[in-house]
Amino acid sequence: MFQLTNATSTALCLANSLISRRSFSLYDQLVRYKWWFKSGYMSSTGKCIGIRESTKESLCEFERRQQRYANEWGISMKDMDYLSDPGLLKQFNTCCIKDEVADNDALVRLAPVPLFFYRFPQAGVEYSGRSGQITHGDKIVYDACRYYGALIVAALHGSTKEQLLDNQFYLKNKSWFSDIELHRDVESVAKGSYKRNGYDAGIRGKDHIVSALEAALWAFWSDDGSFEKGVLAAVNLGDDTNTTAAIYGQLAGAYYGYRALPARWLKSVHAKTFIEKLSKWIAVEGESCQKRYEAFLSRSSKSNS
Repeated sequence: MFQLTNATSTALCLANSLISRRSFSLYDQLVRYKWWFKSGYMSSTGKCIGIRESTKESLCEFERRQQRYANEWGISMKDMDYLSDPGLLKQFNTCCIKDEVADNDALVRLAPVPLFFYRFPQAGVEYSGRSGQITHGDKIVYDACRYYGALIVAALHGSTKEQLLDNQFYLKNKSWFSDIELHRDVESVAKGSYKRNGYDAGIRGKDHIVSALEAALWAFWSDDGSFEKGVLAAVNLGDDTNTTAAIYGQLAGAYYGYRALPARWLKSVHAKTFIEKLSKWIAVEGESCQKRYEAFLSRSSKSNS
């Protein structure tokens, strides 16, 4: 039986936040990552496994800010984890890490955000970026997550592989990025820097987010339409193998679909039924979010007429 890596555990934390809040809450996401770090929430062993120092540092800073906030407002630390007052949440600074932190942890957990918001591409892309920044402050992380989130959104809208890997994908979908330019290194990847001869050409699954992004996209580009081949190609790049495969799997999974996953792998997934139900719940709540938004637009239109 496969155990859950830190990538899966943090992705499950993010998915649970979106479902329970029925929307996007950076504060609630940090709370759940803290639970994972402190108590093994969404871990298959009951303990936090594989946390990077950068993520650990950001979560410790988050807890320190919670403590200061609790003292200032006379709130217990237990209640701080369930803070829901919009005014208090608005005042809480959720960017809990230094600007230069740019490892790949923000990218491995990303998929729940574009899955939830794919019906609203601009929101899906922007929230993808923000989801990374709460633990990784460098703008390159924000942009790598935005770009990869956009690819997943496009895959869910039925884009072909050729369209997803088009060197002009970013320019053709620039409206999704709210006129905020991509970091030049991320834009270089978007323009096809990964389209070369894999390991022999210097593609590596390293811990820097741009290297990880490039490696995952190389695996997707060269997988010959096979999810299994893509995962193995990502792993065989070496270095941070499970992370590269996890990043690949988010886009490839969105593109190929559940039925393309190797059956023998699925049989060995820890908490398989739970993850399947959670995925369906993400879809339901995302659709519900769309209906609430459409109802809001309808009411606004009537009030202005």
